[in-house]
Amino acid sequence: MKWANIKLFALNFWHNATTPKSFYLLYSIFILLTGYAAVSGINNHITQNEIRLEHQIKARQSWEANPDKHPHRMAHFGTFAFRINASLGIFDYGLESFTGNTVFLEAHRQNSANFSEATFSTGMLRFGELSLSLLLQLVLPLILFFLGFSSVAKDRENGTLKMLLSQGATWKEILFGKSIGLFTISILFFIPIFLAVIIALLMFGQEAANDFLWLRLLLIGSGYLAFLFIISSITIIVSASTRTSKNALLRLLGIWLLLVVLLPKSAQAMGNYWFPTPSKLAFQSAIEKEVIKKGDSHNPNDPHYNNLRDSVLSVHNVSEVTDLPFNYSGFVMREGERITSTLYRKHNKKLVNIYKNQNDVTKFSSFINPFIAIKQLSMTLSGTDFSSYIDFQNQADSYRYQLAQTMNELQMEYISPKKESGSEGKTHVVDHEHWSAFSDFNHQPMTLSKSIKEAFLALISIILWMLFTFWLLLFTSKKAKAI
Repeated sequence: MKWANIKLFALNFWHNATTPKSFYLLYSIFILLTGYAAVSGINNHITQNEIRLEHQIKARQSWEANPDKHPHRMAHFGTFAFRINASLGIFDYGLESFTGNTVFLEAHRQNSANFSEATFSTGMLRFGELSLSLLLQLVLPLILFFLGFSSVAKDRENGTLKMLLSQGATWKEILFGKSIGLFTISILFFIPIFLAVIIALLMFGQEAANDFLWLRLLLIGSGYLAFLFIISSITIIVSASTRTSKNALLRLLGIWLLLVVLLPKSAQAMGNYWFPTPSKLAFQSAIEKEVIKKGDSHNPNDPHYNNLRDSVLSVHNVSEVTDLPFNYSGFVMREGERITSTLYRKHNKKLVNIYKNQNDVTKFSSFINPFIAIKQLSMTLSGTDFSSYIDFQNQADSYRYQLAQTMNELQMEYISPKKESGSEGKTHVVDHEHWSAFSDFNHQPMTLSKSIKEAFLALISIILWMLFTFWLLLFTSKKAKAI
């Protein structure tokens, strides 16, 4: 296999593909779509983050504006946590439109994230949004299929293939040359998209909104280049394995429908069937039942808290809770918060594991579907996947727990133990300066190391698909026929 011959076939493919005027029309349409997707992505990113930051500031101002008040009332007054859209959300929307971005944080309750774009949109959103990543994942492969379906089949039909082989060319040189030629054309479409992403990040991106932003982009770009080479090679292999150009095109369109529509939907359906999720009511009921068994802090006759009270009184050698050196009600609320939070996290972990098992069915399908592999890699490294959403929820719940326990500790320290009954009125209060002393919620993006761990299967899948593609090219070169 001579590199000079491979280069010659690649250049010949480039010339034949780019000479027709229809190619430039197609390329112009793709550039227009790129421009539209880039502008809409930038506008959506800026608008969403401005809205969320504005409301985060308002929530903080509302929190700090509270007057002197009982700490437990402040714990129930609560505040909000807003998820910041990752900088690479400009490129890949991922699940951003389908996951909530706001959580109300209060004592004793773990609320879910709300106000996703999908809840305010029509059913058309299920067909996807035109993003830069979508152009690379779905549109560009279809373009490559149309550009390369006749590359080998047409040469067989007009007799050119027999002439090439009789003059010393080998099947390996033909297949690798045409694959590289189609791949270089795909780079023509790839470059404007990533230039748009780089310019958008330089102008509108926030370094704080993504950990190792440029390294993430480099990994994403490398993944897409590998994906495009896989698609280019598959196109040439199908063309070489089919007698006519017409049949080659039909096969490639069938492959596109199978890998883009049927397999992903089937994987999602199988995940939901094998790992069914409980209803919201069943989830909350299971937690409530365990809280009742473990100890209900709002039940004055609860056995757990009766035993706890007796232990505390014994340790401090007093007979009444009003004689303790701290406010006993605050102590009970602190213990109650610890119990309910522990139980919630246990049940929530089980629920998240169910969702992860469902997603794993789709992730493992990437070994038979490169489209899934690149989609998973792109979303995860962009910070718009399910794991990034769960990471935000965990951050919000940790902040909620810290807020509630801080308010309980303020009650223990500053509310007189003699004033045990209730949180109403002007006598059971602490100074409002304590509200501003408690730091505001600050959403941090998931670290690159965690993102790579989540994207590990997708990375392995793409590497295996690259190796499989090389093997398939070699295998086809031995089995292909000129007639």
